[in-house]
Amino acid sequence: MAKVKIYGPVQSRAARVLWCARECGVEFEHLGTDFATLKTDAEFARINPNTKVPAMVDGDLMLFESMAINLYLAHKYGKALWPQTIEDEARVYQWSFWGMTEVEKPLLTIVIDMFMTPPDKKNPKAVEEAKAAFQKPLRILNDAIRGKPYLLGETFTIADLNLASIMAWAKLAKIDMAGSGDAANWLDRCLSRPAFRGK
Repeated sequence: MAKVKIYGPVQSRAARVLWCARECGVEFEHLGTDFATLKTDAEFARINPNTKVPAMVDGDLMLFESMAINLYLAHKYGKALWPQTIEDEARVYQWSFWGMTEVEKPLLTIVIDMFMTPPDKKNPKAVEEAKAAFQKPLRILNDAIRGKPYLLGETFTIADLNLASIMAWAKLAKIDMAGSGDAANWLDRCLSRPAFRGK
């Protein structure tokens, strides 16, 4: 019986948790791929009273919020993903939270409009504003990654996984990153990992 249970469809933020679990080599059971059914499931509401995905159960621990789950999995099971110093731990938190606060909103605005919004409800102005807003964090990332393969240096860590799981939406949104080659190359390195591709 799998030790860790991960709830949520692949086409959701659960994807980053599944990626993390694979990187960590965790034996897991993937549940709740039908979100419509999950929302009305009383057992799932006990695990995550917000009735949102993802959520995770590991023994007696029930956890929601994808970044919290990933930080937990990496710290407990992902020895290679977790940094060795308290300073680099702080940088892991910095880049993970920065991705959520500065990168996710503009990219999600674009992706939702492109793929989930009916033609008569599309908002080109909001998309253009989101594309413009994305340029600042893209520049910051490009500067931060210059001269090194990963955010903390030579080694892929949970900081890269968490941020790349958000930045992957830039590819989905077909955003031109030609002027930010360091960031684009970093993202390609992260997304070329077998665990991202489900292996």
